[in-house]
Amino acid sequence: MIAALLPGVPLLLGLVGLLLNPGDRAGRKRAAALGVTGAAVAFGLTVALLIVADGPFQGQISWVRLGDLNVTLAFSAGTAALYVCLAVTVVALAVQIYSIGYLHDDPRYAPYAAQISLFTGAMLLVVTAGDLILLLVGWEVMGVCSYLLIGHDRRLPEAPAAAVKAFLVTRVGDVGFLLGIALLGWSARSFRIADVLAHPYSTGTLTAALLLVLAGAAGKSAQFPLHTWLPDAMAGPTPISALIHAATMVAAGVYVVFRLYPLYARSPAALATLGVMAAVTLLLGALAATAQDDLKRVLAWSTVSQIGYMTGALAVGSPAAALFHLLTHAAFKALLFLAAGAVIHAVGTNYLSRMGGLRRAMPATFWAFVVGLAALAGLPPLAGFWSKENVLVAAAHATGGGEPVPAWTAWTVWVAALVGVLVTAWYSTRLLLRAFFGPSRAYGPDGPDWEVGFDDARYDAPGVAHDPPRVMRWPVLVLAVPAALLGLVAFAPAFRTALELEQPHLDVAILLPLLLLATGAGTAWWLWHAAPGADPVLALGRVRPVLANAFYLDAVQDRLIVRPVRALAGAVKWTDERVVDGTVEGVGRTATGFGTLLSAAHRAALPRAAVAVFTGALLLGVVAAVYGASS
Repeated sequence: MIAALLPGVPLLLGLVGLLLNPGDRAGRKRAAALGVTGAAVAFGLTVALLIVADGPFQGQISWVRLGDLNVTLAFSAGTAALYVCLAVTVVALAVQIYSIGYLHDDPRYAPYAAQISLFTGAMLLVVTAGDLILLLVGWEVMGVCSYLLIGHDRRLPEAPAAAVKAFLVTRVGDVGFLLGIALLGWSARSFRIADVLAHPYSTGTLTAALLLVLAGAAGKSAQFPLHTWLPDAMAGPTPISALIHAATMVAAGVYVVFRLYPLYARSPAALATLGVMAAVTLLLGALAATAQDDLKRVLAWSTVSQIGYMTGALAVGSPAAALFHLLTHAAFKALLFLAAGAVIHAVGTNYLSRMGGLRRAMPATFWAFVVGLAALAGLPPLAGFWSKENVLVAAAHATGGGEPVPAWTAWTVWVAALVGVLVTAWYSTRLLLRAFFGPSRAYGPDGPDWEVGFDDARYDAPGVAHDPPRVMRWPVLVLAVPAALLGLVAFAPAFRTALELEQPHLDVAILLPLLLLATGAGTAWWLWHAAPGADPVLALGRVRPVLANAFYLDAVQDRLIVRPVRALAGAVKWTDERVVDGTVEGVGRTATGFGTLLSAAHRAALPRAAVAVFTGALLLGVVAAVYGASS
C-alpha cells in the first residue's frame, strides 16, 4: 500500500492545516511550511517510486460487501500513473512556493495553503486509485476544493459567482459520472478497475455507461458543452489557475478516460462522441482565445483548446499521445500562468490593452513567456511540438479507417487539430506582442488622463514594472526547463515503453503543421507591425465580439437552461410559501380560532351555561321527534 502515501501525505497535512489556521503571521508561516512540505514529500515519494519501479505498486483492503458485490479500497500506481503524479507534485510544489510571495499579505492564506494540499492530494488519489469508489472520492474532494479556491478572494464580487458556477456546471457532469461508474461496477459485480476493464459488457450497457462517464469528464475537463465555467474561474488567484489548468482538475477528466480507454476502444459510438466533442472543444477554445483582452482568459481558453487535443488523441485511438500531451501541457501551462501572475503582480492589471513594452522591464518574465507560448504553439524543439506532433500523426494515421475508430471521426479530429495549430500560433503571437512589445499602454492610449474615464472602478495608477521577487521568480524559471525540454523524453526508451508511445519521426508529415504555425504567427506579427500599437484582433471586424464572447454559448446556456431553472425554482418557492405553508398555517389559524371559541364557552357563567345545556337538549329532542315521525 505504499502507493497510498502519495495522496495520503498532502491530504493529511491539508487537514492539519485547516485545523491550525490562525490568521497571524506565525500561522501563515506554519501554513506555508505544511503546504510546501506536503507537496515536497509527495514529489520525493514519486521520484523514489519511479527509480525503484519494476511493476505497478498495488494494494487493496475489503471495505463492505453488498450481497455478492465486494466493495474494496484499492490503490494502483504503474509507471504511467507515476509520471502523472510527478507532473502533479512538481506543479503543486511550484504553486505552494509561488503563493508565499503572491499572497504574502492575504489574511486568509492559511486555509488557502491547506486547501491546495487537499486539492493536490485529491488529484493524486484519482491518479493512484485502483477502484472506482476511491477514484470517486478524490473526484468529489477536487470539486469541493475548486469551489473554495476559486472563490478565495471574497473582495471580488465575481469570485463567489465564479466558484458557484464552476461547482454547479461540474456537478451536472458529476451526476452522469456517478451513474456511469455505478453501472460499470454493478454490472461487473466489482468496482476494481482491473475487473471493470476485463468484464464482457453488452454493447448497450457499455455505451450508456461510457457516455455517462464522459459527461463527468467533460465537466471536470471543461469540454464542450460543459466548458463555460473555466474562463470565469479566472476570478480565483492566479496560482490556483495554474494548478487547476495544468495539473489537477482539468487534467482529471482526460486521465479518467485514459484509464478506462480499453472500454472506450470497445465502443465506436463512445469514441465518435468523444471525437466530435474534442473537435468542437479544440476549435471553440482556440477561436475564443484570439479576441480576449484579459491575459488570464486568453490562457484559460487556450487550456480548453489543448484539452481538445488530448481528448482528440483518445478519440483516434492513441491514449499514449493524449497522456504525453497532458504531461507537456502541465509544464508549459503552469509556466504561463505563474508568469502571468508575475505580470499582473507588477503592473496591477489583467488587461493586455493596458500593458505593452514590458520586455525590458521584466526580462526573466519575458523569456518565460517566450518559452511557454512557443511550447503552446508547438514550435520545435520545445515540449509542445513533440506531444502535439504525436496527436497529429495519430489522427492522420486513423483517417484510413479501421476498428474501433470511425474514419470520419479521425478526419474531424485531424482537420480541427490542424486549424487549431494555425489559430494557436496566431493568438500566442498576439499575446506576446501586446504584453511585451510596442509602447507602454499602462495609462491607455490617451496617456495618464485616460484613467479618469475608464470603466473599471478598481483601476489603480500603474507602478513601475519589474520582475517578481525570488520566491515567485524561481518557480517560474524551474518550470521553464520542462516546458522547453520535456518533449525530448519521447526519445527515451523507458518513457516510450511506459506510455506505449511511438518514437517521433521527423518526416514530411510535420511540414503542414509547421507551415500553419508559421502562417498563424506571421499573420499576427504582420497585422501588429502594419499598425504599431494596435491590436491585431481589430482586423477581425464584426467577428471580434462573437469570438470574444465565445459564440455566445454562455448566453445561450443562460437563456435556455439557467433562466428556466431559476423560474422553476421561483415557482416552486412560491408554491411552497403560499400554498403549502399557507395551507399549514391556515389549518393552524383555524384550529386556534376554534380553540378560542371553545375556551370562551368553558369560561361562561353558570346561568348562561345552564341555558346553553337546556337549549341543546331541547334541540336534540326536536330533532329526535322529527326523525321518529318521518320514519
